[in-house]
Amino acid sequence: MLPKAAFENQKLIMSDSTYTFIAESIDKGVVTYKDDKMDIYGKEGVNAGKHFAAIYKFENDQLTICYNLSGDSYPETFETKGKPKYFLSVFNKELMK
Repeated sequence: MLPKAAFENQKLIMSDSTYTFIAESIDKGVVTYKDDKMDIYGKEGVNAGKHFAAIYKFENDQLTICYNLSGDSYPETFETKGKPKYFLSVFNKELMK
């Protein structure tokens, strides 16, 4: 687990079928959804040209995403232990001003 300071300024902005992820740099791309699964296609930034398969859930204003960074299959659960290509992120919903 990363310390809070490593990610406290990161932000994920999703709008219909596009996303912008702001961290040390900015990533932008396209995301498709079906049956609690996501396909994420990087178009700009460090992940340009990459595809990630993921599962997600949205509960209590929190979006939890488990990514398979190899993009070859969807994770079956939100468990990442022993799976070095899996990455789990939790985002809190922020109201637009």
